[in-house]
Amino acid sequence: MYELKTKVNDNSVIEFIENVDSPKKREDAYKLLDIFSETTGFEAKMWGPSIIGFGSYHYRYDTGHEGDAPLVGFSPRKAKISLYLATGDPNREELLSNFGKHTTGAACVYINKLADIDVEVLKELIEQSVAFLQKTYPQT
Repeated sequence: MYELKTKVNDNSVIEFIENVDSPKKREDAYKLLDIFSETTGFEAKMWGPSIIGFGSYHYRYDTGHEGDAPLVGFSPRKAKISLYLATGDPNREELLSNFGKHTTGAACVYINKLADIDVEVLKELIEQSVAFLQKTYPQT
């Protein structure tokens, strides 16, 4: 049976950020930590070795695959900062159109640095992602 690699753990968020090589990315990571914490009201937790996540939800797909994931999160990676925001929400694209310089992948929004984006739009994206996932995957 497939086992999910990205699980919540007790690793230190601060220690993880302190080990980010780039001083600028480290500074942005601390700012993102504040933004995500204040916006969600959830405590930051490490998910796997490199994702800082906030809150959690349990998903179950029609295929029977299920697991837990953070509601939202980020990871200050070498190339770019990955933002984990809900996909599938019809309002996401509208918010992203006013977000600033970014690219998107299958599940992530990528930014080079915090200065490239509108932080107020980021807060809206975070709030919208949490609300969408909590509605889509209600706690039982």
